[in-house]
Amino acid sequence: MAEIVFLLFGVLVIGAAIFVIFAAVRAGARPGGQLAWRTPGLLPPVPAHVQQEVRELWAAGKKMAAIKLVRERTGLGLKEAKLLTETLGAGHAVPSDPAGTAVPDLATRVRDLKAAGRTEQAVFLVRGETGMGQSEAEAFINAL
Repeated sequence: MAEIVFLLFGVLVIGAAIFVIFAAVRAGARPGGQLAWRTPGLLPPVPAHVQQEVRELWAAGKKMAAIKLVRERTGLGLKEAKLLTETLGAGHAVPSDPAGTAVPDLATRVRDLKAAGRTEQAVFLVRGETGMGQSEAEAFINAL
């Protein structure tokens, strides 16, 4: 009887692992790639040496290689990486709002949810964007 329980538990664990991998791949995760930047509308930090390398690739006419480099180093999607690469290639600084639509900061969005009586969604938002635990997120929301 114990062997059957152990076997069923093992099958359940393997099934859960396969589900997580499938969900991650479907969401756009790439093996060995960096995590995508989590806050929409904000760019991840782009080191100066990467910016210089992108400018050099752009000047050499290797636009696709420059976009690929930006995607690999920042985890950005294709649209954001293309915009960032074009901006750097034109000799401009890294834009602060790649899509042209500013997203309110986390505290503002949480206050709006809290005012609308949607505290559970505010907790979910805080946990998703910061990695806080349940009690930490609730304390954060109560402090606002």
